[in-house]
Amino acid sequence: MNRLTIVTAMAIGALCAVEASAIQPGKAVSWETPMGQVVLDGKRHADAGLKCKDCHARTFKMKKGSTVMKMADFTAGKFCGECHNGTRAFAANDKKSCGRCHKKG
Repeated sequence: MNRLTIVTAMAIGALCAVEASAIQPGKAVSWETPMGQVVLDGKRHADAGLKCKDCHARTFKMKKGSTVMKMADFTAGKFCGECHNGTRAFAANDKKSCGRCHKKG
């Protein structure tokens, strides 16, 4: 096998390994809302079988702070509301589910 073939195979393997994880271990995204802090560690989504490309960059941009979201967006089926609609995942507009995302300090 020539060196180029080996390097190409290793690069493809590395890309597949990165693709398998919804978020890097130990990484999280969090933001403050009037209803409390929201922390997304991605592990639950990965455990549910989602891949990075399922949400990024189609639904969410990869740059921190580049997406401004409001609950009205979710109930309209945008951002998290694409899946959190009560069919694919718990409904973001279900008042009984608020604590699943929002943590009061």
